[in-house]
Amino acid sequence: MAKKTLILYYSWSGETKKMAEKINSEIKDSELKEVKVSEGTFDADMYKTSDIALDQIQGNKDFPEIQLDNIDYNNYDLILIGSPVWSGYPATPIKTLLDQMKNYRGEVASFFTSAGTNHKAYVSHFNEWADGLNVIGVARDDSEVDKWSK
Repeated sequence: MAKKTLILYYSWSGETKKMAEKINSEIKDSELKEVKVSEGTFDADMYKTSDIALDQIQGNKDFPEIQLDNIDYNNYDLILIGSPVWSGYPATPIKTLLDQMKNYRGEVASFFTSAGTNHKAYVSHFNEWADGLNVIGVARDDSEVDKWSK
């Protein structure tokens, strides 16, 4: 039997959104929800946004508030989390999301989109941020989705 699946994603440029929509179309009866932040949280310039995110991560530890429907995560067997890679990290709204999910007992997996090659660090940073959650995998695209959803 297929797992009850929720797909959550944050997309800065639209690439992660496209991947999340593709995955949603591949998993029967999955739900798709976008994680958003307030206008002006990040810059339209990729490099300035990267600097803002690095300051949030390494500097002030002040991660952005997210806008997301009130969700009972434990209604799902599997939650897939999509993110762009920012300087080897998941986008900082994902840190806020993972912190909100600390009581979730199901399975978590992450897919990511990357314009660069610094994605190996993403895996370890995602796992670090998801500490205490049951992370079953991290993949650069939708290549592992079939395995995760079975």
